Parts: sequence; structure tokens; C-alpha cells
Amino acid sequence: MKRKKKKAEKPEYPAATMAFYGPTDQLATKVVVAIVKQQGGNLSTMHRWITAAGDVRKDPVIGEEIAQFLKKHRVKTVAQTGRIIGCPHEEGVDYPQGSECPLCAFWYGRDRFTGELKKGWG
Repeated sequence: MKRKKKKAEKPEYPAATMAFYGPTDQLATKVVVAIVKQQGGNLSTMHRWITAAGDVRKDPVIGEEIAQFLKKHRVKTVAQTGRIIGCPHEEGVDYPQGSECPLCAFWYGRDRFTGELKKGWG
């Protein structure tokens, strides 16, 4: 999927956020796109794409599906993370709330936003 990089500016609505997740900070196996219809509004819809073969960021089929999803919701602004922000498994769904994911050793004890080991780990 081709992306235009733009200088940060006031978002136009509807807006979307796009976040990438993976078993390490180098391989994204999941992307989540969420739509907000108006400033200060709640999430109106969200969709997840997951792959077991490769990186979602390089998958042309997923890229086209995301483009169609954004078009369908008439998204004017997309904000995305500049990096992978954690494992693809969901706390409280795939593993118990308040614990570390037992399936992604790389993220065990790491801050998902910085990628750094948490204090007292390692």
C-alpha cells in the first residue's frame, strides 16, 4: 500500500487511525484501522487484518482492502503509528487481563510504545 507522508496538521473528519502489531518490532502480522466520524467522537467502526504469511505492511491484498475500507467510510485523514506497537494478541481475549502475552517472547516485559524493556525486566 502506498502512503503519502504529510506534515502533522489539524485532522479532517471522518478520520482513521492505523496501528501495526507483530511478534517482534520488525514483523507486523496485524493491522487495526479505526474510524472516528467527528472531533471528540467515539470510535464508530474498527477492522482488523491478520496474516500468517509475511508482513501486513507489504501485502498488496490487505493494502487494497484497507484502501477500500477507508474509501467506504469517506476517511479524510489517516494517522498511523510509525512503528509496531506490541504483539498481535489481545489482552483479556488471547491471554488474561493484566498479564504478559505468553506467545510473544520478544514483547515479554517490554513497553509496547517504546519497545524498551520495562524497569526491573532483563
